[in-house]
Amino acid sequence: MIGQLRGRLADKRPNQVLVDVGGVGYLVQVPLSTYAALGELHTEVTLLIHTHVREDAFSLYGFLSSREKHFFEMLLSASGVGPSLALKILSGMSVEELVPAIRGGDLARLTRIPGVGRKTAERMVVELKDKLESVAIEAAKPAAASPAGVEADVVSALVNLGYDGRAAENAVSEAKQEVGTGSFEKLLRASLQSLSTPQGRSTRAGA
Repeated sequence: MIGQLRGRLADKRPNQVLVDVGGVGYLVQVPLSTYAALGELHTEVTLLIHTHVREDAFSLYGFLSSREKHFFEMLLSASGVGPSLALKILSGMSVEELVPAIRGGDLARLTRIPGVGRKTAERMVVELKDKLESVAIEAAKPAAASPAGVEADVVSALVNLGYDGRAAENAVSEAKQEVGTGSFEKLLRASLQSLSTPQGRSTRAGA
């Protein structure tokens, strides 16, 4: 099993990066928090890897911190939460927000995450609450902006989470008036808040 990758960052998208390790390119799925904290293209990057093997797929999930990788694997232990949903959960809320939401049984907050229904949220609370007793809350690190611009990155991220492109653009436009464009994560959270309203929910792709 692959546990860590160190190489050149050949390409990056809000949900996926390509790491060149000695001429071999590894496609790694990442949460938005990891994407936002990555450096520029062609710089060296080290990712902690969770390897997920199925009969029809061999997938890599990467994280910059052991804490986030541990939380990802903790989410996988909840009934009905697979790797793709666990990644969406970590993209929709930071660990600093998820821990108190699960500890406090805040279903309303958890179900704002795309892909998390009430039953899944209830299972997460019941099955993970005790496991989170030892998880400490840390201050979030500021995210770095990419050359493409924070707004474009957030729109791309929202589309990857399952929202309609136009709805994502409208949400980002509305959110930037509230929080500005200085922080990828702040703008993303504000945009998700906008999309989590009844009006916003109806604009999700495929809805």
